[in-house]
Amino acid sequence: MTPGADAGHAPPHAGSDRTSALEVLTMGRIGVDIYPLQIGVSLREVQTFGKYLGGSASNVAVAAARHGRRSAVITRTGADPFGEFLHDALRGYGVDDRYVTAVPGLPTPVTFCEIFPPDDFPLYFYRLPKAPDLEIHTGELDTDAVRSADIFWVTGTGLSQEPSRGATLAALRERAKGGITVLDLDYRPMFWSSREEARRWMQEALPHVTVAVGNLDECETAVGVREPRAAARALHDAGVELAVVKQGPAGVLASDGTQEVQVPPVPVEVVNGLGAGDAFGGALCHALLAGWDLERAMRFCNTAGAIVAGRLACSDAMPTTDEVEARLGEVIRA
Repeated sequence: MTPGADAGHAPPHAGSDRTSALEVLTMGRIGVDIYPLQIGVSLREVQTFGKYLGGSASNVAVAAARHGRRSAVITRTGADPFGEFLHDALRGYGVDDRYVTAVPGLPTPVTFCEIFPPDDFPLYFYRLPKAPDLEIHTGELDTDAVRSADIFWVTGTGLSQEPSRGATLAALRERAKGGITVLDLDYRPMFWSSREEARRWMQEALPHVTVAVGNLDECETAVGVREPRAAARALHDAGVELAVVKQGPAGVLASDGTQEVQVPPVPVEVVNGLGAGDAFGGALCHALLAGWDLERAMRFCNTAGAIVAGRLACSDAMPTTDEVEARLGEVIRA
């Protein structure tokens, strides 16, 4: 968005021009994650909570910043104290918040979760009457920033409602597959009227991106097939150069159309699996910018995701490059 537009909040870098320096620019969800500090307890009984920045696109920007990448996020909050908290959190993580603006009359979303390791983490989204991050308008986009960022990252949720849908597609068309353009399939059934509706709009976006990332369910939503190799082929047929298919306990499969790699998961004692995919995303941005080969990149991304799965929060849990490399070294030696 145009810096400071309708923000009610002074942009942190007013007067400076860092647009051309952005390595990672994401676009999509933001909110406040309210996580219980008691593990294995129903929200009905939880007594204390922690408050964290959340939302997939914002978490990916944070994760990329932890790897030393210059990142920013295009999103919107409410004009309320939770919105101010999110600005503070982004700045604290080193993420440029100039494209984060406020929507008067809509509250900043909050998300509660329950934590039942190793694989049950119910989410409760409070995004009514509408999430501000779905009020991103085409006319507010900074198209120079969209075109010039080394990586531009959008999410499936951003396609779920107007005007965000139109703005996301307009940004992708403006980008014209320049640099690295990523669609995080990010299918959340509660945000869509049907899987078929989600598929329609994801297929509208896929020809405009160079990289697609999703788990098996998200790939099935986007291209109608669930088997990993078939999903990767379908994503290539849609115009994607790099297809990354996350398979949970089976690891991750990645295909660039000429080679395919499949790497196993990293062992971890799961505390909260909700932020692992965003850690994977930020690590993927770092690996792609570094120009690593496909196998090294996937092993690094898997390890980053595993580290976060072993921690409570999402944004606060994002590891540094040194942490990922150290854990990866332990895995290789084991």
